[in-house]
Amino acid sequence: MKDFEQIQMGFYESADSGAMNLPVSYTEWEERAKEKLASGPFGYVNGAAGAGDTMKANADAFKQYRIRPRICRDISKRNLEISLFGGKYPVPFLFAPIGVNSIVHAEAEVPPAKAAATLGIPYILSNVSTTPMEKIAEVMGDAPRWFQLYPPINQELTKSFLKRAEKAGFSAIVVTIDSTLLGWRETDLRNSFLPFLTGEGMGNYFTDPVFLSMLDAPPEQDLKAACKMALDEGNNACFSWKDLDFIKKETKLPVLLKGLTHPDDALLAVEHGADGIIVSNHGGRQLDGAIATLEALPSVCEAVEHKVPVLMDSGIRRGADIIKALALGASAVLIGRPYIYGLAVAGETGVKAVMENLIAETELQMAICGRKSISEIDQSLVIKV
Repeated sequence: MKDFEQIQMGFYESADSGAMNLPVSYTEWEERAKEKLASGPFGYVNGAAGAGDTMKANADAFKQYRIRPRICRDISKRNLEISLFGGKYPVPFLFAPIGVNSIVHAEAEVPPAKAAATLGIPYILSNVSTTPMEKIAEVMGDAPRWFQLYPPINQELTKSFLKRAEKAGFSAIVVTIDSTLLGWRETDLRNSFLPFLTGEGMGNYFTDPVFLSMLDAPPEQDLKAACKMALDEGNNACFSWKDLDFIKKETKLPVLLKGLTHPDDALLAVEHGADGIIVSNHGGRQLDGAIATLEALPSVCEAVEHKVPVLMDSGIRRGADIIKALALGASAVLIGRPYIYGLAVAGETGVKAVMENLIAETELQMAICGRKSISEIDQSLVIKV
């Protein structure tokens, strides 16, 4: 991996090097992606539930905190490394699980998986990826990867997904429980755009022996029925704590629960054996008018009392956001829309550039505020305004 000075200087030297003119800021990546994509795919990635108030709240919450740096400290040697579930990773963030990458790039999830492997950053593969988990495992080799599970209604299908993930070398399961019903997304409704209906995002379902046994005809003969079956399984509105107990019994891997914002739910998650928590509101895509994840983070961390790692996502766009989340108790954060815009603009190169920029910016932020390692970042670094 490049160090932050190489990444930063690369921009200043690019005028003479003939390097690809890639964006720098999140807003630039977003604008370029909008230019490149059709309205349906862009709206699917960019849109949110209802009026978009939750998505706005996610971003606005970071503005309620200010970093208060310390000076005259030796920051000549810096380390962004973190440890999670026995593994050491180079930076305090991961690739968030985002499905149907095929709507923004022809190679779907393969380019971000390759970029993650190159950078050594854990890649969380979405349950609704267009590329099956075994292909992603082949692409990534020994690089770290987790598998997201939208828990199906059918427990045999759940067991099959878990068994396949273990066999394919995924090292953690991220059970996502805030999307048991599809949110009211006005942009997608206006565009009449739901990619799952045409078979995109079905890579793990259409290669699963249990799922295929549930169909009257294979997907290539009756695509509509197969897609509907997968969507019905994913819309598991009856999921409860006993189902989490079941998942815990069926896998040896660490199980993280993703999609909670209430401290009482965090306590219940720990009681039911969750090995980690991801504070998330699905990037504002599910419930309009909901609490921002950064607003929820401190109370969740306080509730679990460091018994399990607490991660968070939604609204993280810059290095300063990452620093603030870590200061408020997060063990690590997940990056979502930024890398998908990078994928849309320039494939694997774009994804890698987005993440390298975040690495450089985060390291600079950490150093300039007087900290030389992630372990030195605590609540004393930020104040609420």
